[in-house]
Amino acid sequence: MSTSSESDAEYVERMSRRKAAVDEKVARATEQRGIVVVLTGDGKGKSSSAFGTLARAVGHGFDCAVVQFIKGTWDVGEARLFGDHPQVDFHVMGTGFTWETRDREKDRLAAVAAWEHAERMLEDDSKRLVVLDEITYVIQYGHLDVERVIEAIEFRPRQQTVILTGRDAPAALIDAADTVSEVRKIRHAFEHGVKAQAGVEF
Repeated sequence: MSTSSESDAEYVERMSRRKAAVDEKVARATEQRGIVVVLTGDGKGKSSSAFGTLARAVGHGFDCAVVQFIKGTWDVGEARLFGDHPQVDFHVMGTGFTWETRDREKDRLAAVAAWEHAERMLEDDSKRLVVLDEITYVIQYGHLDVERVIEAIEFRPRQQTVILTGRDAPAALIDAADTVSEVRKIRHAFEHGVKAQAGVEF
């Protein structure tokens, strides 16, 4: 960390050491393959991060896929942007939040149908990125077996990256991932009476 008393020469030396350490790590990272990313935790930004990565992949010209669990009845910005995009297969579960339906069998059947679509995407070697948005919820509610999810991910095409989002990701899913980020809530505007906003929350 820089201090006000650090001289220019000391700064150059410190940055040189940092560059050498970074260069060494870059040199060691020689494997080329897709990765499994889990974005979990009780904070805001998990889906936002996943769709930011989707925008990045699309920007590179990659064909991608999205299966969106839970949020299916909302008019969300990501569906407006990517729903008809020629590089994105965008599939929505369609039943919305489970506390809206309150119909376990309907929710289960919808989750299974959405997952079957996801499985097809996880077998498609033309898809460089597959986003499974809010999938942890249907696992938590018992609509989908986590081992089935892990098996499909393990046998996906080598260059395909998968991003799974949602709170309380099960330990088995975390263990199967290459990269795991936990978004921790410190404060959320909604808890202070601020209404969810288009373009921010959805």
